[in-house]
Amino acid sequence: MKIFDISQEVFGCQVYPNDPIPEKKMLQSMEKGEVYNLTAFNMCAHNGTHIDAPFHFIKDGKTVDEICIETFVGMAYVAEHHGIVSGDDAVEIIEKAKKQNSEATKRILIKGDAEVSLEAANVFASSDILLLGNESQTIGPQNAPMQVHLVLLKADIILLEGICLSEVPEGVYFLNAAPLNLSGADGSPCRAVLVAIC
Repeated sequence: MKIFDISQEVFGCQVYPNDPIPEKKMLQSMEKGEVYNLTAFNMCAHNGTHIDAPFHFIKDGKTVDEICIETFVGMAYVAEHHGIVSGDDAVEIIEKAKKQNSEATKRILIKGDAEVSLEAANVFASSDILLLGNESQTIGPQNAPMQVHLVLLKADIILLEGICLSEVPEGVYFLNAAPLNLSGADGSPCRAVLVAIC
């Protein structure tokens, strides 16, 4: 069984412009003669590999703890794309996933330096997708991410951002990207992994 860890290491992770950087503090240290090591940390819910809940952009949208856990765990399809994902590209990605495994169309992960266009967001929003992931720290244009987020999150498509897919070939996998159970939160870090199924 081949398992791909597609998560960033937290303290050296990518950070969206102007978001706080994760910080680690040693509260107890055996190196200083104390009985045990104890670490505290402070970070933004959207640092590194994380999910966006609808509440991130929608005032009365679902928070992390209100999202069904099955959204984050199940069959997924990894599609490679570089550049802007057009509406036609989105249709092609969904069709390729369907041919491979119909359940994998529920969770689509885009490998490469890709940016989801508004047209592609509308295609994904009209499909049966539960989760859409990408390698960037934001799913849409970095300088204007709101419209793409709104289209997807209003359709209850949860976003998995900041994943690492460079070592993962295109194809069908079993995904586990369960977030921390953060009550009332707009997002959450997660340890995302893909399991090769063949």
